[in-house]
Amino acid sequence: MEKATNRKEYFYLNNLVNIPVDGKIQLQHDQEALNAYFSDEILPKTVTFSTLKQKLTYLVENQYIDLEVLKLYPSQNIAEEYDFDFIKALFQRIYNAGFQFKSFMGAYKFYSQYALKTDDQQQYLERFEDRIAFNALYLGNGDRTLALELADELIHQRYQPATPTFLNAGKKRRGEMVSCFLIDFADSMLSIGRGVNAALQLSRIGGGVGVNLSNLRAAGDPIKEIINASSGVLPVMKILEDSFSYSNQLGQRNGAGVVYLNVFHPDILAFLATKKENADEKIRVKTLSLGLVVPDKYYELIKTNQPMYLFSPYSVEREYGQPFSYIDVTKEYDNLVANPNITKTKINARELEQEISRLQQESGYPYILNIDTANRTNPVNGKIIMSNLCSEILQPQEPSTLNEDLSYDRTGTDISCNLGSSNIVNMMKSADFGKSVELAIRALTTVTDLSSVKEVPTIQKGNDLYHTIGLGAMGLHTALALEQIEYGLPESLEFVEAYFLAVNYYSLKASNQIAREKEAVFHDFAKSTYADGTYFDSYLESEFVFHSDKVKQLFRHVKLPTINDWQSLKEDIQKTGLYHRNRLAVAPNGSISYVNETSASLHPITQLIENRQEKKVGSIFYPAPYLSNETIDFYKTAYDYDQRKIIDVYATAQKHIDQGMSLTLFMRSKLPAGLYEWKQPDQPKLTTRDLNRLRNYAWKQGIKSLYYVRTYTEDDEFSSVNTCEACMI
Repeated sequence: MEKATNRKEYFYLNNLVNIPVDGKIQLQHDQEALNAYFSDEILPKTVTFSTLKQKLTYLVENQYIDLEVLKLYPSQNIAEEYDFDFIKALFQRIYNAGFQFKSFMGAYKFYSQYALKTDDQQQYLERFEDRIAFNALYLGNGDRTLALELADELIHQRYQPATPTFLNAGKKRRGEMVSCFLIDFADSMLSIGRGVNAALQLSRIGGGVGVNLSNLRAAGDPIKEIINASSGVLPVMKILEDSFSYSNQLGQRNGAGVVYLNVFHPDILAFLATKKENADEKIRVKTLSLGLVVPDKYYELIKTNQPMYLFSPYSVEREYGQPFSYIDVTKEYDNLVANPNITKTKINARELEQEISRLQQESGYPYILNIDTANRTNPVNGKIIMSNLCSEILQPQEPSTLNEDLSYDRTGTDISCNLGSSNIVNMMKSADFGKSVELAIRALTTVTDLSSVKEVPTIQKGNDLYHTIGLGAMGLHTALALEQIEYGLPESLEFVEAYFLAVNYYSLKASNQIAREKEAVFHDFAKSTYADGTYFDSYLESEFVFHSDKVKQLFRHVKLPTINDWQSLKEDIQKTGLYHRNRLAVAPNGSISYVNETSASLHPITQLIENRQEKKVGSIFYPAPYLSNETIDFYKTAYDYDQRKIIDVYATAQKHIDQGMSLTLFMRSKLPAGLYEWKQPDQPKLTTRDLNRLRNYAWKQGIKSLYYVRTYTEDDEFSSVNTCEACMI
């Protein structure tokens, strides 16, 4: 490989990692790239200051850091605020931790995406430790003890705020700290107009936006009794795509959105067709994501091969007095079919299923939301109708009605997603696992308490009433590989069970404690299964028992709750309530997992040496975290697993998570022999039938949502670590 003259030395060194020499992976080149990156790029371009006070003064006077947001007052000593001596001690404590990046990718991601830069983007104003300090101060919200404790969690990477929080905390010119938003469109031009404006505003402040289109009348439905007047959902999709492209967070993050449609909506086939590669440009959507809302009745119709009827949302709302999304289609299906006042269309469910699989093979879309599963396990009052851009947020919404001047006649509730993740590898090393979970919950509580999205009143109302958060996790495959446990086997499932059982218990305990401190519970707590106690029934049936001595040993420092602990917690919650309506959700953890030097989310790694295509610089290669001769055999890639193993892992965690998880399926165009017992040796390629089976299996296992389907196409001529059959380190 010739050294490229137009690329930096560190990129060249990093690329050498992907080329094995005599069957050995040259990991040392990644460390060389990391060292070169700091010596050639970061250190020469970092603005330095002689003292911390000088640095803070410069950042404040030049509108980079906001004193008021940080409750930072150097010359005062006021309760609930930070004086300079405290801030200096906090910075020193963080720097004393001796943090070092472990990979070139981790450092590159931080400095290219998260570090504060000068306005011309040419110099760096922060080190990693500084970003940690500003996050700790912001999330501490004036509480010095909390700020110090959070500083420890953050610098030791036990807890990681989601990108919007980590990126924006403490900054003067910033977006919101919220990861994403969900908004519902009603079937009126007033709602569509106000909803598009809401999408623009939410995208502007930095969040991905999910939009529910299921209530909109279908193409050909009447408008003001004039038949065939409606154009359906496709024009609205085009408007939304343009809106997200136009509105972004100061150019730092591209606008992004997803639209959800019920599979029983008459526009379903046209909706799916917008993502086809050969779609007419007039209808094709390139950057907008698609999600399907799938009731149980759909799976029944596939199984029995009965005719599938699609129902006009316009006529359903006129007949039932409720928007289509709030109707239980599974329960009402036969009534809808029999009702002559409901306009309906007949299709074949199995043909629709094949169309979904073909599109997933081609584009990775649509996401799948098993809506009845989500609502069946929903512990709080209300109906879940949609999800978000990453398919892990599952919270009830309430519809709004508008006056002719676009003011609200009735303000419903929509959703903001305040997210963060525990790093499983480092959490297992915590001296106090329960305390670490509590601190993560408190950090997320600060975000929800300080969030103010006045541009969209339904979002503001939902946040104020319900204080919802989403604590997730990342690094499962890394944690298992380090302990030489194979992903997907019974030992790994027991590890997952114990981990998320503990996270659920301690997050509930923290929410109850915060409710007592604030003397406040989420709206309609009394209508939840937490309040009547039935939520705890499964935990009170029997003690959790380890069957694997190895896993038991790994959890020796984690106090898992007993039946008595659950009973005591149940009584406390029934007495004093919970502050957060929703607490747990597992996000996909994209860029932030690189900074944490761990595998993303709960799924396996995608490549032993991941080839990440970065804008402007091309390929960056990222070795699996902690890759060594001891871990390499346990780092089988996601594409080489029977996907049912991945589904089983997620289904095990799902039992303890009140919301959802971003579950991606990984498919090879050429499947390894024997991967699925139903495939014959002469059937090596991925088929739509395989995807049909897997989606059905996920539904049966209680999976609430499926994110992308990613398909890997092999290039036999490409020489790399990932084609080396017997590589060593």
